[in-house]
Amino acid sequence: MRVTLLILFMLLTAMLGGCTSYHPSSRLPVPDMRGQDVKVVTVPLPVIATSPNEGITYGALTAFLLHNEKDEVCTLIAPQLNSNDNFGTTASIYGAFYPSPQRSFEGNISKSTEVNQDYELRVRDQSLLEQQLELNGFFYLFTDGSARFFGLRSNSSADNETNFGDQEFGFALSAGYPILDHTQLFVGERFRGVRIARGAVQKVPFIREVFDAEQIPGSVRFNTHAQTLSLVYSTLDSVTMPSSGLRARATVETSLDALGSSTNFRHYEAELKGFYPVKDGRFISVGRVAYSQTLGDKVPFLERSTLGGEMTLRGYGRNRFIDSSYLLLNLEERIRLFRWEVFGVRADWEFAPFIDLGGVMKSLVELGVSDLEVNPGFGFRAVVRPNIVGRIDVGVSREGPAVFVGLGYPF
Repeated sequence: MRVTLLILFMLLTAMLGGCTSYHPSSRLPVPDMRGQDVKVVTVPLPVIATSPNEGITYGALTAFLLHNEKDEVCTLIAPQLNSNDNFGTTASIYGAFYPSPQRSFEGNISKSTEVNQDYELRVRDQSLLEQQLELNGFFYLFTDGSARFFGLRSNSSADNETNFGDQEFGFALSAGYPILDHTQLFVGERFRGVRIARGAVQKVPFIREVFDAEQIPGSVRFNTHAQTLSLVYSTLDSVTMPSSGLRARATVETSLDALGSSTNFRHYEAELKGFYPVKDGRFISVGRVAYSQTLGDKVPFLERSTLGGEMTLRGYGRNRFIDSSYLLLNLEERIRLFRWEVFGVRADWEFAPFIDLGGVMKSLVELGVSDLEVNPGFGFRAVVRPNIVGRIDVGVSREGPAVFVGLGYPF
């Protein structure tokens, strides 16, 4: 989710200026608290967020953390007002609601004076059929005026940097059911409508001023209506904040023009993640290896295999490298520095050195050493269990450093 919140660096200085109050449960979205007062920790925060594509954002927000009867944070509401040279003034409100370990809701409403907007809702429910059936839904409409395109292939040059406004709406739905021990079968449906317009970054040329629209499929507009089948094996100890176990996923996705897509293509993905804790979880070694392959003619460039950004190669901006395939390796050591409780909110403060290694190519057999990018870096995280992670990650690439501020672990 495109949320540039500094609920991040996080609660450390911020909670020093916060306060705790109690309010009747009838006025607040907290389950199982009828007749009781709800503890609300109010934290005012400065916003200083940055990313390679968006630049620097300044502003302020107030985070409201609502606690349930177990004194866990079960609801987060964060209105904010930001300023950015590219997007002008942005007003937004982010909310996360965790009524139970089996159910969660996240939403964001954001509108800028220049180009950008973002309306998103994410739902997860595993309370049905004796907690066997897992349902996931994601609904969105947004315009990202900071999007970049450098060309296809691993040798795309920074000299060919272009900007565009990525206007999208759509949904992604999935349902999973266990078929073996620790193994779920997921079926899914995805729709994505995309229009490429002029972006908000005036100092970078528009994509169609540099690249021929006929040679770059999807650089005007496209629709994708795809069906997905995934097999997931997991021994993780937590869905939201795992500290031990393995998770393996294999996915096949088909997009057909007969069902509303602009073109036919197939997408294959495989991913393996592992978490290994030592010293009672103070050190957690985390690794991920992933492979993606997209097959088809005239596949829209935003539907191909892409690397770059806060979730993959953290030394680059989003979608820096695009081709038919990618191979990715992420290694990270999550080190708990200390635990600190302020105003009744207990947070784990983590330092996370990492290295990201990956590259794009036409197919795996064509992968060469020169196609690989190596991005070392480090991160700082504030973890409020069982649901909330705020993070800052700093990655370094051959094009310089990149800084990402956001919510949730990168993988």
